[in-house]
Amino acid sequence: MIKILLVGCNGKMGTMISTVAQNSTTLTIAAGFDSKTEGNFNYPVYDSLTNVKENVDVVLDFSRPATLDSICEFVLNRKIPVVFCTTGYSAEQLNKIQGLSAEVPVFHSANMSIGINIVNNILKTISNTLYKDFDIEIIEKHHNQKVDAPSGTALLLANTIKDSIEAETEFNYGREGIAKREHKEIGIHAIRGGNIIGDHEVIFAGKGEVIEIKHSAISREVFAVGALKACEYVYDKTPGMYSMDNVVNDTIKF
Repeated sequence: MIKILLVGCNGKMGTMISTVAQNSTTLTIAAGFDSKTEGNFNYPVYDSLTNVKENVDVVLDFSRPATLDSICEFVLNRKIPVVFCTTGYSAEQLNKIQGLSAEVPVFHSANMSIGINIVNNILKTISNTLYKDFDIEIIEKHHNQKVDAPSGTALLLANTIKDSIEAETEFNYGREGIAKREHKEIGIHAIRGGNIIGDHEVIFAGKGEVIEIKHSAISREVFAVGALKACEYVYDKTPGMYSMDNVVNDTIKF
């Protein structure tokens, strides 16, 4: 069994991961870390990573960017892989994650859904072809407690589109006032409300036709399943950077 240390175990995603992991025959949550240690857990929970006594094989992080330094220190000391599912990192923090991958296996994806990553692969193949005749807009919707905007997934899709297009493009984060659209823009729009789990829509708007590619998460379970797949994938890897692209491409050939 692959033994996981779950960082952010008391959050909504941490709770879902704990539930899904109970049905696994290949991995188990051996310990948890959270600032709030009270809860109905079937594993020990710590409020400091330095106090973790259990031998663990992989760290799975669904917390906040502020925990990055302590996670890096922990996995470096133990020389074990880490799966980062947190979003909202600064450029400096992303550089630190990249540097960490020289020492241990690092799995980092903005969205752990298999479906979103299939959409992302589709965008790689079609964006440059459509760009000449279509305007491109991205709309993302999330619950009213989400901290970062636009979402990490929206930025993942936007950067995939931008990197796939040979011409120069630029992001436009919403519009206000007199804001006539320029063709080189890739529009990114964030909506927050209620308990929307996560909707992402990419619109290619042309003359006389519109192509829409949409993904809707109807349960947080989809992210938990993907995160646990990531733990299985990175468990026996050598140091380096890995993502859901690796998992998807091992399964589906584009």
